Order: sequence, then C-alpha cells, then structure tokens
Amino acid sequence: MTATADGAEAARSLAARFGVTTGQVVQEIGWDEDVDDDLRSALEGATGTGLVDDTYDDVVDVVLLWWRDDDGDLVDALVDALEFLADQGVVWLLTPKPGRDGHVESSEISDAAPTAGLQATSTVSATRDWQGTRLVAPRAARR
Repeated sequence: MTATADGAEAARSLAARFGVTTGQVVQEIGWDEDVDDDLRSALEGATGTGLVDDTYDDVVDVVLLWWRDDDGDLVDALVDALEFLADQGVVWLLTPKPGRDGHVESSEISDAAPTAGLQATSTVSATRDWQGTRLVAPRAARR
C-alpha cells in the first residue's frame, strides 16, 4: 500500500468513527486555528461535500461543535447547535483531550447535555488532540 492509500484508508476510518456518510450535511460550529484539519477533510470526503458553517439555515444531519473550556456557556452552545438538526441527527462535541489547553471536564459535559435536551452515547479519541462526545436527543423525545 502506498502512503496515499494509507492516508485515504485512515480518513475513511476516521469518518466511519463519526458515522458520517455520503450526502449528509455536516455543520461545523466553533472553528478556530486549533481545530484538526485532517478530521475536517475526512468528514468532507465521506459526505462528498464541504462542511457548512453556523450561518447555514437549512436542516443538517450532523453538527460538529468544537468547544474549549473558555468558549462560554456549553448549554447555550448545545441548544444553538440543535436549531437546524434533523430529527435523527447527531451532535459531535469535540473538546481538547485531558492535559491540552482548553480541556473540558467530562462532568461539565454530563451536566450540560441533559439541560440542553441531549444525552451522551459515546466518547471517542477523535484525533491526537481532540476527543469527541456523541450527543443525541433521548429516544422518548424523538417521537
């Protein structure tokens, strides 16, 4: 296998971890210089389209929310992230890993998610510096 093939396989694997598929619309909120461009590229490759930003005003399948400890009120950010989210949509809350600048304690996420009407279903090591927490509306709220 070539380095390019290895890189393509790694990107597919990364996108698969996030459950993103062709044709889905992924909205990115909280972009800054510190985000992981490889993750962004992998998601774009998996969907076949670019990520949309927070000015997008149509239904989205996935929200990618980059969040750091000093970004403000997490509950407010999560509620805002739900504005255009499809009924079966997913919010991926990306936070710096422990020991990195801007790390968000898991207890803060655990407190904020239900207040915003979400529940955490899993956490993954997204990249070297970022972890991702998958947030969805509870099943009872989806009906």
